[in-house]
Amino acid sequence: MKIHSRFSAPALLLLLAAGAAFAQPVYRHLDKNGKVTFSDQPPAADAQAAAPRGGAAGGAGPGLPYELRQVAQRYPVMIYTGDECGPCGAGRSLLVTRGIPFEERTVKSNADIETLQRLSGQSSLPLLSIGSQQLKGFSDAEWSQYLDAAGYPKSAQLPAGYRNPPAQPLVAIQAAPAAPARPVAAPAPAPAPAPPAANGPTPSNPAGIKF
Repeated sequence: MKIHSRFSAPALLLLLAAGAAFAQPVYRHLDKNGKVTFSDQPPAADAQAAAPRGGAAGGAGPGLPYELRQVAQRYPVMIYTGDECGPCGAGRSLLVTRGIPFEERTVKSNADIETLQRLSGQSSLPLLSIGSQQLKGFSDAEWSQYLDAAGYPKSAQLPAGYRNPPAQPLVAIQAAPAAPARPVAAPAPAPAPAPPAANGPTPSNPAGIKF
C-alpha cells in the first residue's frame, strides 16, 4: 500500500532516527537538602534513588519503561474505530500484540463522523495516527513500518498489569443541562390572632354585657 506521507520511507526513517539519537537518559538527583538537579550521569550507589525525568504515561497500571515512554511522548499513537469494523479489530489487535501504548476513539454518532472528516478528509475506518502522521485504512505492513520508524519496539515491553485507557467517543457526550428548579413559594403568613375580648364595661359597652 502506498505510504501517505510527504516523505519517502527512507527519509522518514532517517528523520525519526535522528530524533531518537538525542533521547539520552536524564537522571534526577535529589540531595539531602531537597534540591533537585538533572544530569546524564546516573546517581552514585550511595545516593538517594531517583527516577529518570519524565512521568508515567497515561493509562491504568504501572508506568512505561523509560525508553518506551520517551517514544510514546514524541509519537503518541491513537486509533479511530467503529462498530462492526473488521479492519478496526485487526488494527487494534496489532497494537495490543506488539505492546504499543495507545488511545482509542470510537466513531458512532453524526458528530463523530463530521469530526473524523475534518481530521482526515474522509470517513473511512480505521484511522491510525502516530504523532502527526495519519495512516488511513489498516495495513499490517504499513502500520508496522511506521511504528518501526518511530522507534517503537518490535515486541511487547509493557509491564505486567499495564492497561491502555478505555475507548472514548471521538466527540465527548455532553449531558443536557438540568431544568432550573422551580422556586418554592413561601408559606402565607398566618393571620394575626384577634385581640382578646375585653372584660368589664368599655366605652362602647358600658354595661359590660358578654355574649
